Amino acid sequence: MKFRLLALSSAVLLAVAVAHAQGLRADTPQGAQEAAAKEFAMAVPDSTRSTGQQSADFIVAVVNAEPITNHQVTVEVRRILLQYEQQNKPAPNVRELSRQVLDRLINERVQLQMARENGIKIDEPSIDQAEESVARQNQMDLAELRLRVAQEGMEPKQFRDQLRDQLLLTRLREREVDPRVRVSDLEVDQYFKEETEKSSNPANQLLNMAQVLIAVPDDASPEQVNALLEKAKGVAAQARAGEDFAALVEANSNGKEKANGGEFGLRPADKYPPLFLQATQDLMPGEVTEPVRSGAGFHILKLLDKRMAGLPPLTVTQTHARHILLIPSAQITEQTARDMLNDFRQRIVSGQADFATLARENSQDGSAASGGDLGWANPGQFVPEFEEVLKRLAPLQISQPLISRFGVHLIQLIERRTARLSEREQRDMIRSMLREKRYAEVYASWLQDVRARAYVELRDAPV
Repeated sequence: MKFRLLALSSAVLLAVAVAHAQGLRADTPQGAQEAAAKEFAMAVPDSTRSTGQQSADFIVAVVNAEPITNHQVTVEVRRILLQYEQQNKPAPNVRELSRQVLDRLINERVQLQMARENGIKIDEPSIDQAEESVARQNQMDLAELRLRVAQEGMEPKQFRDQLRDQLLLTRLREREVDPRVRVSDLEVDQYFKEETEKSSNPANQLLNMAQVLIAVPDDASPEQVNALLEKAKGVAAQARAGEDFAALVEANSNGKEKANGGEFGLRPADKYPPLFLQATQDLMPGEVTEPVRSGAGFHILKLLDKRMAGLPPLTVTQTHARHILLIPSAQITEQTARDMLNDFRQRIVSGQADFATLARENSQDGSAASGGDLGWANPGQFVPEFEEVLKRLAPLQISQPLISRFGVHLIQLIERRTARLSEREQRDMIRSMLREKRYAEVYASWLQDVRARAYVELRDAPV
């Protein structure tokens, strides 16, 4: 069973929405700009701001009988201002920002109400996984994350409640919005044709190369040049034999790209020297040239990536994995499924059981018959929460239990390889790209319709 990429994943939405709201990125702010704080204090009254006599909190909007308070708005505005200050960006107009925050809170409240009416629920294991994801994406462990949250004045329960809300919103959108995002074969054909026609222009070709540069001094004797050429040939032979290219760069290169493993980075083809383009024109990504002589010395070039702007890459890193899927039901809860998979994992790691055998006996999808084998998969073929875990695994490593929209998984990465995409695979990736671009438009239209059906009353501040 393959899990196709949907437009905005729960992992992505959660990480972006929660980290943004909480200021948990490595570059997030610690204190508000003084000028912005003054404007904020004048623009938005708040019970948390001392004015000699503390003002009472008040309702600024009612959404289907549920209130949104001034305090809720000011807390969010302050957090956004903190981010601007730490990132050294000019603070926005606070009155306009307050209006935008209130509008977002109304939209979220409407969607949360709809999610609950539709019976969507989030259990504690899902929140645990979300908390771990936020910590990981902010390069923290859970203890550091919780300390940071506390430093920002939020109780652990408040933070977990916010995670729950974000998951509710995500699952609602997966159910209501994702099925509406459709891309026809005709649209894929047209896009592929238009982008392919641009490929004759070098400015539309994107290349990433890495090099080992064996520098040749301007005053080198013929004997020195020959010795350096032999060294370059030896390095090229090692690279073509499969030795780690970055290690060869570190040990041998005189190029300024040495700190980046010799990589130039993905750039238009016409930004490379014609000598480099000529030497690599017939190479597939992953292949290495013979030493190429220039005025600087001998270059050993490795073609890392080759693609057309607007089209998927010609080669990708594929993964070969297997999994065991348990689907929660009336008979088995998500927590029970996690406990079962934790037991499976322990038995496999200790050598008491075989992954494929357990998959055949227990997995609840079509891969069970083949021992959970999912075959070779391209990037984007599985849902992002599945791929996020898969990317972090070393070959033969087994994940902790993972909750996705399909159920609870135990994943083992078997191996990785670099492979050239067929035209059909490129078209599948184009379809995913077009879906992602269309998602925002479809979501905005859906949200407008949902909000139009809700009762929303805006209230002025009390005199």
